[in-house]
Amino acid sequence: MASAGGHVAALWTEVNRCGQNGDFSRAIKAVNKILHEAKDDVTALHCKIVCLVQNSSFKEALNVMNNYSKVLGSDLVVFEKAYCEYRLNRVESALKTIEAAAEQTDKLKELYGQVLYRLERYDECKAVYTDLIRNSQDEYEEERKTNMAAVVAAMSQWGESAPEDLGLSETTYELCYNAACSLIGQGQLTEALNKLRQAEEFCRVSFADDSDVTEEDIASELAVIHSQMAYIMQLQGRTEEALQLYNQVIKLKPSDVGLLAVTANNIITINKDQNVFDSKKKVKLTSTDGVEHKLARKQLQAIDFNKALLAMYTNQAEQCRKLASSLQTQNPGHPRPVLVQVAQLCREKQHSKAIEQLQQFSEQHPESASGIKLTMAQLYLTQGHVTKACDILRSIDDFKHKQGMVSALVTMYSHEEDIDSAIEVFSQAIQHYQAKQSGSPTHLALVREAANFKLKYGRKREAISDLEQLWKQNTNDIRMLAQLISAYSVVDTDKAKSLSKHLPSPDSMAFKVDVEELENSHGATYIRKKAAKPPGDNLPKEQGNVEIKKKRKKKKGKLPKNYDPKATPDPERWLPMRERSYYRGKKKGKKKEQIGKGTQGATTGGAAELDASKTASSPPTSPRPGSSSSSAPGSSTAVPPRQQKPAASGATRKKVPQKKKKSGKGGW
Repeated sequence: MASAGGHVAALWTEVNRCGQNGDFSRAIKAVNKILHEAKDDVTALHCKIVCLVQNSSFKEALNVMNNYSKVLGSDLVVFEKAYCEYRLNRVESALKTIEAAAEQTDKLKELYGQVLYRLERYDECKAVYTDLIRNSQDEYEEERKTNMAAVVAAMSQWGESAPEDLGLSETTYELCYNAACSLIGQGQLTEALNKLRQAEEFCRVSFADDSDVTEEDIASELAVIHSQMAYIMQLQGRTEEALQLYNQVIKLKPSDVGLLAVTANNIITINKDQNVFDSKKKVKLTSTDGVEHKLARKQLQAIDFNKALLAMYTNQAEQCRKLASSLQTQNPGHPRPVLVQVAQLCREKQHSKAIEQLQQFSEQHPESASGIKLTMAQLYLTQGHVTKACDILRSIDDFKHKQGMVSALVTMYSHEEDIDSAIEVFSQAIQHYQAKQSGSPTHLALVREAANFKLKYGRKREAISDLEQLWKQNTNDIRMLAQLISAYSVVDTDKAKSLSKHLPSPDSMAFKVDVEELENSHGATYIRKKAAKPPGDNLPKEQGNVEIKKKRKKKKGKLPKNYDPKATPDPERWLPMRERSYYRGKKKGKKKEQIGKGTQGATTGGAAELDASKTASSPPTSPRPGSSSSSAPGSSTAVPPRQQKPAASGATRKKVPQKKKKSGKGGW
């Protein structure tokens, strides 16, 4: 018995020594030997569980706790059990374990905050960390503040309400990073970018004194900061700089699968429907194991949405439908999955089916119907159904009285020449603003546009009420009063006369302008002609006072060559040659005689003798001006003067003497 007790004591000494050295594998062997001697030793079982947790053997530790649950009890290893469940991504089970604990210790509260953060219950998580920071003072205070800043950043980006400023000090790069994320959620991009640069500087300074840290380690630690910088640049429209930073992060191959997935997804959004091959490579990084446990629910939804869009751009219709259906199952009331399905149907030219699907979704989810109905109206317009598009737009209660919507509806109804419907749109919008914002700039602007529209289309009787309302708002508006008088002149002349008394007198409206100087100015488009002087003013004045202008002599027109004054001019000489009666067109197909291009010994002199058209007895097919040959019966003998040319007879033509070939010395 004494020897057995000494052996167990030695084993406990070994366990203690291994625990202090961090050699938990050797400690487990010693604990197993102790359990072999004492099977139900609670302390040994607890030590074994702790050693397994330290070695990240969470499943084995959980099995030990479940197998010895009666021996260990419910409260002894509650923290270890909840922690193992949390690390195995059984977050709901971990939450139940913590809430069932009899006492909430500080370390259990720390784990409780982590579990709530993973479940995206940020308000409760914030309350837990606030309590921990107030009621605990130890070396982990900086880490608690960092976690608190992460909760505030998550609330600002994905929460429904903006969190309050807790005034956390930004003494570390983690705190600066979380503060920058919070600023991004509030839309303060420039301030967030400056805060990230500050976080980068803090990070470099913190690792500067550590000689064991390499540049690669620092770059890996800065990867998340650089990725967030690129995200801000992308939001600012600086896509080239953002893409360069994203690719630098991808090349580092960080161990954080969540960071890789988000970076790859953002590169895909920059590529859009271009550079599809690169997007296909990047999309694989978003499907790595464990990504779903690293990212928030909205981040995962955005990644799946971009996957569906990429499938649509790469003509993978079935894959696109599958991803969109999965998204719709996860979020039945979200319009994005339906819009992806509709876009795919439109690419397949199934517009009617797309409109039907949109109509069905808008009826099932009226809270999201506004954007869906805008898409329906766009599809109707692409098909040319303007009236149906107008009906859809008028059914959107959130937008139908907006100025932009009123303008669009009036324009479309005017295009369809449905003036009554356009006036009805104006009337409904005016009534809406008159009931809620009477006399506001928007209300008066709508009344003014309605009056101008009615006057444009000759509806003066209907425009009177609008013009009267505007004139009462501003009685000094002379233009509005003039329009009102013009409208009443058609309906009630007496009223028009009574209103005309309010017009200012012509003297008060006249401007002191020199009309003649204005008309004679450099930019005047019309200059009034001066009246003709009476005959008495045209008498010659004394020489020396007035210079006498010399009259230019008219030059005689040039006559055509070979002009014959005795010949009758051609009555069709002013017409183009193609329109004259004797024009027969140019003869085509005549080839010039090719001299010296035949075979040796061949002669071309007999070709002219055999051509019947060159003989004297062959009459021309059309009158040839200037020819001495007889014309065909019934043709005009008049020759136009511009076409008279001296005719050369065959006897007077000089023959060009052919050069004799000089015989060479060798000869043929």
